[in-house]
Amino acid sequence: MGADTPMSADTPMSADTPMSADTPMSADPPKAVGIVWGLLVLNTLGSAGAKTIVPLPRSLIQMVTMGALVTAFALALTLNHRLRIRASAYLSLLTLLLVTSVLSSAHLESGLGALFRCARLALFVGTLWLLSRWWDSGPTFVRHHIRMYFAVLGSVAAGLVVSPGAALPDLYGGRLVGAVWPLTPPQIGQYAAVIIGLAVLLLLGGRTDRAGAAVIIVPSLVLLVLTHTRTATLGLLVGLALAIGSLLLTSAAARRFVTWAVLCAAVAAVAFSSALAEWFLRGQSEENFSSLTGRAKVWDALLAAPRSTVEQLFGVGLGDKSFGGLPIDNSWLAVYQEQGLTGVVLVAAIIIVLGGVALLRPPSLSRACAIFMISYCAIASYTEAGLGDASPYLLHLAVAASLLAAPAAADPLATPEGPRPRSARRAQRSEVI
Repeated sequence: MGADTPMSADTPMSADTPMSADTPMSADPPKAVGIVWGLLVLNTLGSAGAKTIVPLPRSLIQMVTMGALVTAFALALTLNHRLRIRASAYLSLLTLLLVTSVLSSAHLESGLGALFRCARLALFVGTLWLLSRWWDSGPTFVRHHIRMYFAVLGSVAAGLVVSPGAALPDLYGGRLVGAVWPLTPPQIGQYAAVIIGLAVLLLLGGRTDRAGAAVIIVPSLVLLVLTHTRTATLGLLVGLALAIGSLLLTSAAARRFVTWAVLCAAVAAVAFSSALAEWFLRGQSEENFSSLTGRAKVWDALLAAPRSTVEQLFGVGLGDKSFGGLPIDNSWLAVYQEQGLTGVVLVAAIIIVLGGVALLRPPSLSRACAIFMISYCAIASYTEAGLGDASPYLLHLAVAASLLAAPAAADPLATPEGPRPRSARRAQRSEVI
């Protein structure tokens, strides 16, 4: 969504060629950009979750995550010391949300911790601004996103192998948790669903081969199933349906995928209907299921709580996304609680603007990946908090914004390149994610 250059029109794809596989790309950003992105991912992992194999004090985890954010900002500033940034509606709205957060937290109604969270959000947004220099609608940040979260899932798999009892504790109903780093089932499910969806789209777009995609998709799918996370599963299915649907008219690969997906879904629905229903219900009672595992009770109490006009407009300041000691587990209500109606309007504007820009783009792999990320975040926002503070969801949307940015202008001093040989194009498509 860059505003420093005219809005791009991604190269339309023919029905017989990979999606944008041969589209010339701008110069690759420094490899250190991937390190910055990995540090941002580390910062948003959080410090609360299941008991780990080796006990990690929460204070130590918080030092690591905050240290990662400070390091990410410093490294991004070093890489972009001339402060070259690309204007972005997403980052502009995120900056306004930061200002709203500071105004709501200044009253200290949520304690000094609110100002600390504002400082964290400021570093987070500032780092994204510095990275925006390399947002050019290419798949660079998609690959960084997949690799970093796959590394996180690798730690989850390691914990499952080393200590199955700690990774599948009774406290969480036998659902998979992080036994190396404290991660909850919804977190693991989110990471798995996002990289599965992106890997599928890269495969359909000819940006990786089947072996490379399988390395990501198969183990991530196993971990997703073990988490029993309904929101992540629904977000994955709906997000992929919308993303692939945007390619049906221009991509033969997308049409073939839809055909096989429908056939496999029909077979699974007939052969494994009882197992799927059992997995979906997770052994919950009808009352517990209808109240969304108790979330609805917290939501009702939050909405019924008395508020002053200022609190309605600006909230009570950044907190831990809880109300009455219980997690809110809804992005819109969490934003309403902490940043008021102003914050809700800004978050809605972020989703609407990104979605609107994606719909205006011609069919392309970048557009499909952006649609997947936006739709996933919109679906997950109903039962997960995070759209109003530094979180994986804001990183997901940042990836979408980078995919919707106008391609960077070519360097006039660069040597013009002729058509790439077929072997180079094949190497690009075979690159491991």
